[in-house]
Amino acid sequence: MCGIVAMLSKSGPVKVESLRGATRALNHRGPDGQKHWIAPHGRVGLGHTRLSIIDLTSGDQPMANEDERLHVVVNGEFYDYKRIRRELERRGHALRTRSDSEIVLHLYEEIGTECLHHLRGEFAFALWDESNQVLFAARDRFGVKPLFYSIIGDTLYLASEIKALFAGGVPAAWDHDSYYQQLFLYLNQDRTLFRGVYQAPPGCYLLATAGHVQVVRYWDLNYKEAGSEDPQPSDEEYIERLRDSLDEAVRIRMQADVPVASFLSGGVDSSAVLGMAARHSPAPIHAFTVAFDHDDYDEWDIARETAGRLGAELHRVSAPQTSLADHFADAVAQAETLGINWHGVARYLLCRAVHEAGYKVVLTGEGGDELFAGYMQARQDLSHTDETPDRGDIRRERGGSDEFGSLAFVERTLGFTPAWMKKLAIGRAAFNLLLSPDFAHAYADRDPFRVFLSQFNVRDRLAKRQPIHQTLYLWARSILPNYTLYAERLEMAHAVESRVPLLDHQVFELASKAPPRLLIRGAREKYALREAAKHVLTERVYERPKHPFFAPPATLATGGRAQALMEDYLRGREMADVPFFDQKAVVALLDRLPKLDQGRRIALDSILMIVLSTCVLQSRYRIG
Repeated sequence: MCGIVAMLSKSGPVKVESLRGATRALNHRGPDGQKHWIAPHGRVGLGHTRLSIIDLTSGDQPMANEDERLHVVVNGEFYDYKRIRRELERRGHALRTRSDSEIVLHLYEEIGTECLHHLRGEFAFALWDESNQVLFAARDRFGVKPLFYSIIGDTLYLASEIKALFAGGVPAAWDHDSYYQQLFLYLNQDRTLFRGVYQAPPGCYLLATAGHVQVVRYWDLNYKEAGSEDPQPSDEEYIERLRDSLDEAVRIRMQADVPVASFLSGGVDSSAVLGMAARHSPAPIHAFTVAFDHDDYDEWDIARETAGRLGAELHRVSAPQTSLADHFADAVAQAETLGINWHGVARYLLCRAVHEAGYKVVLTGEGGDELFAGYMQARQDLSHTDETPDRGDIRRERGGSDEFGSLAFVERTLGFTPAWMKKLAIGRAAFNLLLSPDFAHAYADRDPFRVFLSQFNVRDRLAKRQPIHQTLYLWARSILPNYTLYAERLEMAHAVESRVPLLDHQVFELASKAPPRLLIRGAREKYALREAAKHVLTERVYERPKHPFFAPPATLATGGRAQALMEDYLRGREMADVPFFDQKAVVALLDRLPKLDQGRRIALDSILMIVLSTCVLQSRYRIG
C-alpha cells in the first residue's frame, strides 16, 4: 500500500537530503502523501509515501506509540487487525488511528519480535525502538512485499525498492556473482543483481544496532516427512477444509475503505479468487483481463465466460506487440530485475488500466502453482513420489546423475533432480555462447546449481520429504519471490496494491498437508484447488490444463516494433557497456534470427529478453 525508507547511522546524523531523495523515489508507490521522521539525536530516519486504503483520514506515517519511544513505517496490509485492536485496547493500549498498520507498534511493545507470529498478510515494515536503540525490519512470509537494504560507510539503508537506495546515496554497480547465478538459475534468496544491495529473505526479519546487523528467520515452509503417521482426513474432508480456508483468505482481503477489483485470466487461480470474492461482495466486482493480439496466447474469451457466470464487470486491456515493445524499458526499470518475456510488460499495462479506472486494490491469483503443484514439470517430479516410502536418508540411488552435467550435485543431494531445474539447465545453456571471454573465464568453475542448493537447510526442510514437496519448497523459495512476485513493483508503479489470497500462510499450512494424490490426479494438476473451487469455476476453466501466463514472444515474428527495440539496444552503446556479454556474438545471433524457424525463434526468446533487459537496467540506472 505504500513505500518505506529507513536509515540508521552508526555515528553522525543521517543525511536529511538522502532520506528525502530516497522517499521521493517511491512517490509512485504512495501518491496520497509523503512524510519523514528523524529522531532527536539524528541517527535514525524513517520515510513513507502513502497509498490510502484503510483509514483514509488518520493513518499517516511514520506513526508512533503512546510514549513516542517506538516509530514505524509499514508497507502492505495486516488482516484480522480489528480483532487485534480490540484485544490491545482491552489490555490498556491507546491507539491513535483506525489504521491496520498501528497494531504492529503495540504488539511489538508487548512481545518484541514475537509480534510477527500474530501478523497475517502481505507486509514489510521498519520500526525504530528508541529505548533499546534497535531498528527492527521484517518481510512477510512469502515475500509478497519487497524489502531491500545496503550498508554504505557507517549507514544502513532500507527501502521498498532498489531505486530508492540509489536515490539515497547507494552506488549502482553490478554484482557479478549474483548476475551469473541469475543467468543460469535464480538469485540466492538474500541477494540482488546489484553490488552491496541485499534483500531480506521472505519470512525473515532484520535487527540493526549501531554496531551490528543480524538477519533472523521467523517462518519457513515446512512439509511433513514422508510416511509420517499423522491421521489423514478423507479426500472429501480435506477439500472441504481447503475450500473454507481459501474462502476466508479471500474474504479478509476484501476489507478496505476503497473499492477492491480483481485480475482475471483464463486459469484456475484467478478464476477461483474472483469467484470466492464475488460471494462476499454486495455489488459486481470489476475484473481486469489483458488481451493479446495472438490467438495462442489470448485468454479473453475464457475470462469473459467466467466473468459472465460470476456477474463481474469485465474490463478488456489490450496489449498489442507494439505497446509491449514501447513500454518494455519502463517496465524493466520498475521491476529492477531481468525479464524473460513480455508478460511483465503486460502486467505493467494492466495495472496502468486499473489505476486509470480509479482502483487502488486488486485481488490476484499468484501462489496456486507453488502451493498446489501447478507448473508443467510437476508431473515429472510426482513420478518420483511414493505415497508411503520407506527411506531414512535423503540420498537414494536413481541413476543418471551425470545426464545434465552440473545437476549431478542436485541429484546426489536430493536423490532426484527437479524437472524445472533440468528444463532451466537446457534452456539457459545458450548463454555459454554469448558470454564475454573475461566473464566466462572468471566463472568457468562455478556450479550455479551447487551454489543454489547450498543456501537451503537441506536436513531440516528437504530431507525425508516427498520429492514433489522438495521441489515445491525450492520453487517457492526461489522462483516465487525472485520471478513471480517482482510483479508487485510493476503494480505499485501505478499505485495499485495487489492482495494474494493463495499466499495466505494459513492456506499454506493446509496446502502443505495435501497428500501427493491430491496435487495431481490423472490429467488434472492442482487437483485439490480445482475441487475446492469447483463451485465457482466454469466447466471450461475446471477442465482446462495449466497454461502459463505468457505474452506472445518478442521473437515470434520478425520485423515491427519488437525487432526494432532489440536492434536499437543490442547493436548500440547500451550493449557495449554491459560487462557480461560478447556484443559480436549477440549481434550474430540477432542476424540469424530471421532465418530460423518459428520454434527455434520462440526458444531463444527468453535468452534475448534477458540480454535486452540487462541493457535497459545498465542504461536506466547508469550501473558501474
